[in-house]
Amino acid sequence: MYKQLKELVTQYVDVSPESITRDSRFVEDLEFDSLDFIAMIGDIEEHFQIEMDISDLLEITTVGDALNYIEHYAVSQKTNASAAYE
Repeated sequence: MYKQLKELVTQYVDVSPESITRDSRFVEDLEFDSLDFIAMIGDIEEHFQIEMDISDLLEITTVGDALNYIEHYAVSQKTNASAAYE
């Protein structure tokens, strides 16, 4: 997931995936503006098949924050979907 997330990030900023770390901050380090950030969130939702809660976006400031969110909610939503079919 980490590699995929870094690839998504590079679609919005002119940096190599290798230079992106979990501690990279979207605004301060990667120079995201708010429109790019929202567009990237849409791509993350589509790519990882998750729905991100708007209130949670305020707490995602680093690549690591985004990765933790994706890992947590991708597993959670798949578990909920599986339970619905049982």
